Amino acid sequence: MENVIENQNQAPEESFEELLAGEIKTISRGEVLTGKVLRVDPEWVFIDIGYKSEGVAPTTEFTGPNGEVKVKPGDEVEILIENLRTPDGMVRVAYKKLQRRRAWNKIEQAQKNKTPLEAYVLERIKGGFAVDIEGLKAFLPFSQAFLKPPKNPEEIIGTTLKVEVVSVDRKKNNVVVSHRNYLEKESERRKKELLENLEEGQVLEGTVKSITDYGVFVDLGGVDGLLHVSDISWGRVKHPSNYFKVGDKIKVKVIKYDREKEKIALGIKQLTPDPWETVAEKYPEGKRIEGKVVSLTNFGAFVELEPGVEGLIHISELSWTKRIKHPRDILEVGDKVEVVVLGVDSENRRVSLSLKQVEPNPWDVLVEQFSEGMVIEAPVKTVTDFGVFVEVMEGIDGFIHVSDLSWGRIKHPSEAYKPGDMIQAVILKIDREKEKLALGVKQLTPDPWESVPEKYPVGSVVTGKVSNVTDFGVFVELEEGVEGLVHVSEISDKKVKTPVGMFEPGQEVKAKVVKIEPESRRIGLSIKKLKEDEEKKEYQEFSKGSQKGSITLGAILKETLNSGKTK
Repeated sequence: MENVIENQNQAPEESFEELLAGEIKTISRGEVLTGKVLRVDPEWVFIDIGYKSEGVAPTTEFTGPNGEVKVKPGDEVEILIENLRTPDGMVRVAYKKLQRRRAWNKIEQAQKNKTPLEAYVLERIKGGFAVDIEGLKAFLPFSQAFLKPPKNPEEIIGTTLKVEVVSVDRKKNNVVVSHRNYLEKESERRKKELLENLEEGQVLEGTVKSITDYGVFVDLGGVDGLLHVSDISWGRVKHPSNYFKVGDKIKVKVIKYDREKEKIALGIKQLTPDPWETVAEKYPEGKRIEGKVVSLTNFGAFVELEPGVEGLIHISELSWTKRIKHPRDILEVGDKVEVVVLGVDSENRRVSLSLKQVEPNPWDVLVEQFSEGMVIEAPVKTVTDFGVFVEVMEGIDGFIHVSDLSWGRIKHPSEAYKPGDMIQAVILKIDREKEKLALGVKQLTPDPWESVPEKYPVGSVVTGKVSNVTDFGVFVELEEGVEGLVHVSEISDKKVKTPVGMFEPGQEVKAKVVKIEPESRRIGLSIKKLKEDEEKKEYQEFSKGSQKGSITLGAILKETLNSGKTK
């Protein structure tokens, strides 16, 4: 074999003849033959070329770009006769030279016909990449390597790309190719083919190209379609990025196609049945179901019953008794809740739910346990200007209006009660429909006005304390719960513009009862008439005394005169 190597540069014969199987065969230098690989050594490959002599070539003739040997015993290969029979009886053959010649021809033809070729990317070099095209090195400029440069351009090293031949110069051994041209034409071809065959209802596979707040742009193969956020799922979608990332391969359905504008609307949820088609059957009125709170608004809470089906708990259906300003007062997003179905409107895709109706209505319990006229004891919950709220049972408050706290006058309920005080009261009215409970404290004792006509008849003189002074008169408390009014005109026989300043609360006043109206709970009093009566009585007494005094004096005079005459 060494002799073969040593003598490979000697001028060989142009051809030789051999008698094989009774037939003379001629072999010439430069001839192309097909042979069968007999043996592959680390340095040499031996090939049966159909003559007594074997062909031999360096193993490097059959290595690929990465150094791997591309042939094995038994493979048939085309080779070029380089040197005829050597002293060792071998014929020197070439493989790469033949491939190189053919590669040049192929490249030149590809440029002429604008036919794409396969190129193996070898390495990154200045200005671009070195690529191998069937054993020939070519230059792939960086600007021609991509449609859009990736973050790591070197990721294409070691891959095979489709390229178009931009320029060829065999003499200078120079070939320039473009992968970008191929991509652009291929994209346009696929786009044209896709648009020609595209129909609404088709299911296609695409690649997520970009993600926005309102949806996902999907590359269907040269043309983009929009997957709107509302068409991603039958359920609630906060943001498309929760479902996809750029580069994902996804199946989509064409739901609308505008041929003129080349706009394609896509959907994923349309690949599965609409859950609302069976909602009415699955969630009949009155059914108890479990769901998850997915959203809270001012007017209620949305609950997911299953992917794509949500129901609304109106704020009025959150609690029987609590005064809820916002659903967040009792619920949080993510809470699992048991609810009752109130109604289903499949056409408008609405399900009405109730949280409170999972539990018995406490007002039903109250009606069973309490009745009007019953005396209860309960703690004061809230004191207001107009009355007192009392917690009768958990979640239900009774209200005692300020007018029902006492038969007497109360300026403010806080004068008598504070939160936490235990209070006895009578149930005055239970309004089940309006969910109102009226209580009274003064009703625990008899109404003092029932005996007023007997205790304070017209003409009687009474004594009481000033409870209030107004411009039109003075209110006088005769006893707890019973007040009389001394009108400004009944204060004095002299004209009084206003009693304010003439009387003080708590001052004791004596007056005459001049009018009684038990139905309207009014007693008319008069200080003026009492004084008139007292003056009249004094005058009468004085008059009686005067008459009596004058008779006595006359009798005395008469007696005196008579006695004088006697003397």
